Amino acid sequence: MSPAMTSSNPPPRTIPSGGDNLRRIHRLDAIKALVNTTVNIHPRNVILPRPIDSLRRGEWVKLICGASFEDAADIRNLSLVYTLAGAMNIGSIERPWVMISVNDDKEDLHFRKAEFDPENCPLDCSRPCEKVCPANAILLKKSSTGQHSLGSSDASDRLQGGVVTERCYGCGRCFPVCPFDKIRAKTYIRETAATSELLKRNDVDAIEIHTTGRHIHLFNELWDTLGTSIKHVKLVAVSMPDIGNSTFSTMQDMHTIMESRLLGYNLWQLDGRPMSGDIGRGATREAINFAMRLAAIPDKPHGFYQLAGGTNLHTIDCLKKVGLFKAIKFSGTGGIADSAQALIGGIAYGGYARKIVARVLHKLPTQPGCMLIEDYPEYLMEALREALTLVGPVKSYNMPLSCPQCAQVH
Repeated sequence: MSPAMTSSNPPPRTIPSGGDNLRRIHRLDAIKALVNTTVNIHPRNVILPRPIDSLRRGEWVKLICGASFEDAADIRNLSLVYTLAGAMNIGSIERPWVMISVNDDKEDLHFRKAEFDPENCPLDCSRPCEKVCPANAILLKKSSTGQHSLGSSDASDRLQGGVVTERCYGCGRCFPVCPFDKIRAKTYIRETAATSELLKRNDVDAIEIHTTGRHIHLFNELWDTLGTSIKHVKLVAVSMPDIGNSTFSTMQDMHTIMESRLLGYNLWQLDGRPMSGDIGRGATREAINFAMRLAAIPDKPHGFYQLAGGTNLHTIDCLKKVGLFKAIKFSGTGGIADSAQALIGGIAYGGYARKIVARVLHKLPTQPGCMLIEDYPEYLMEALREALTLVGPVKSYNMPLSCPQCAQVH
């Protein structure tokens, strides 16, 4: 586990007694009961893959683990929790579609890390960077070096630690709060050759290309470099912000670039205010405005659409207020789009989704190796309930006020 996952030291693991095993089984049965009474599973569409059917219905939910977030233990447990809740692009408890992300230039905010040398930080700093980091990715502590002797001291105090690289996902909130301007951004472009090899694996289903939309020649170069590896994926998503009057014409140009080698489905991620969903209600406004602009144009870019960037618990309510939640569009551009489908196919949740479940994950004891949340059924139940508050409104679940078995999980 990352050192950011703090907890009191757990007692040594012991072989569970018969009574402990029975309690664990009972708790897992309660989790199963909650899933069975909450998660609505539509009959399988004999033509469309289930994730695509979810997009068509406007019920697609994607968990964004973070293009730069690399804490494997957290990603694994987050994925399990949200899969049970019906997210991860699926409408049932199946293996989710796994999507990997790439970027076409260094301007994309999703592909950066914070970095600084803690030894350059003044000892009397109040460390606002630690307090503002939503990923617990900055850890600082005082340490002493040298030796003390009577009448003199060669010892000196300094700060150690810094950025926990695998946990930093580049939100940038630490940059402006540093009173000494010590923190900088390290940007990068994901290696295309390695990505191409990943796309050939059986356990990778989709790719998401992040672009600023301002340098279409870079998008073209990336697409060409990915080459025939694209044929191995079921879905190609393109994530871009609203860049003004040229937004939708740029999307059309990008689709023209992709079209000849696009064998699967394509999806546009309308990126409102990146990495801000955990800040508050207003963070979702830009994504909603992006959706409203899309709804107003007659010639829409081909493909499905999902909202991202600032999405949180308020996004669905805001979509309903502007009449775009599961609003139906009709199109005759060929294939899937010949039938009625939701204009906004779904929602991608990132920072907010991680935040509400991280509150539970942080309770897991810290010890070497990956802590599996299902080994702690009471925490799994708590995390699942949090996830359902986010996934449920998109999927239109009938959320039970109580479940007799669930109520006994503790």
